[in-house]
Amino acid sequence: MRPISLIPAAGVALLTSLAAHAETITVATVNNNDMIIMQGLTDEFEKAHPDIKLDWVVLEENVLRQRLTTDIATNGGQFDVMTIGTYEVPIWARQGWLTALDDLPKDYDENDLLKPIRDGLSQKGKLYALPFYGESSMMYYRKDLFEKAGIQMTEQPTWKEVRGWADKLNDPDNGVYGICLRGKPGWGENMAFLSTLVNTYGGRWFDEKWHPEIDSPAWKEAVSFYVDMMKHDGPPGATSNGFNENQALFSSGKCGIWVDATSAAGRIFDPSESKVADELGFAPAPIAETPKGSHWLWSWALAIPESSKSKDAAKTFITWATSKGYVDLVGEKKGWTSVPPGTRKSTYDNPKYQQAAPFADFVLKAIETADPTDPSAKPVPYTGVQYADIPEFQAIGTQVGQMIAAALAGQQTVDQALSNAQRSADRTMRQAGYYKD
Repeated sequence: MRPISLIPAAGVALLTSLAAHAETITVATVNNNDMIIMQGLTDEFEKAHPDIKLDWVVLEENVLRQRLTTDIATNGGQFDVMTIGTYEVPIWARQGWLTALDDLPKDYDENDLLKPIRDGLSQKGKLYALPFYGESSMMYYRKDLFEKAGIQMTEQPTWKEVRGWADKLNDPDNGVYGICLRGKPGWGENMAFLSTLVNTYGGRWFDEKWHPEIDSPAWKEAVSFYVDMMKHDGPPGATSNGFNENQALFSSGKCGIWVDATSAAGRIFDPSESKVADELGFAPAPIAETPKGSHWLWSWALAIPESSKSKDAAKTFITWATSKGYVDLVGEKKGWTSVPPGTRKSTYDNPKYQQAAPFADFVLKAIETADPTDPSAKPVPYTGVQYADIPEFQAIGTQVGQMIAAALAGQQTVDQALSNAQRSADRTMRQAGYYKD
């Protein structure tokens, strides 16, 4: 007996024809939770756009950055959609490597994008990437452990307070560490956090004439504080821990305090993802000498390289993945704490999101108060809280991150690490022609 087809023969033929002639675009993205959700919704996109198929390349953060930088600088054309951030977008746009997004559909509602995030992805008033999610940084803590230790959270915690709290909470015999912070080397890994620490201690990456200041007293004080605290109160093997690893540690109940991206809030607050959801507390990123630059501003965004041969299909995808409709889709299918945060006013105006995410207003304020144009107590020639917006920074930041990781691992002293980092950065800046003296 032949099976009964519920689709007319002509319909089957049409679907078969569309599938056979579908244009495939290659999407490169980072292995963060929000992007894994995006990948998981491939069928939703392909059902709505049967003439486009998605081929995913999902990579760890440092590897993704290396692959994308190499591909776009050599005009390789391996990717049609690149997941990049507020550091790369203006630099690559100035190089002519990215496709301008100046003719978006009216229903995309570009004016709904949060201004700090939109500005960070623009060059000369034109968008060159669409924000998938945006973030600042904040402090997460275990309310149950704070209460047990008799600790009262302050309105604006200081790093001195945090060190004392971490000492009290540290209980490695019972699998709880006082504090978890990024240690994995990379300009966007350990140096994203450490740049904010240096900023709030009064330091800066470069002086007004582009000379590095990595061996300055402020850097030494900040990095010495970090290394000492992590050795006493942090988890073992911290040089292997970046954003994802620390998120997993905190969610599983192994950290008393974690200072990192606001984008983690939804996942940590979700009881299906986090063992500490019911005990989650949050506070502003700690400060030391100055509040300037104590919390970063970042967006992971979707861009189309000029080398893509499928720009129209790529544009269809990135407008879908960053639209109001996509936010609603994730909210309905995955839960409202799982929607991509930090990009749209409408998300924060949505009663469903407000009810599900009590941290929403807190996160929005952190994003809106981060100022990449004024990240340090001293004047700087660059834009960026946790980076400097020059092409050379990617190499410099990664080299410095490796040297500080070596100090954290006990392979050299902090003074040795910063002295070596200073010489390396100075050599890079001199070779690049930033100064002649």
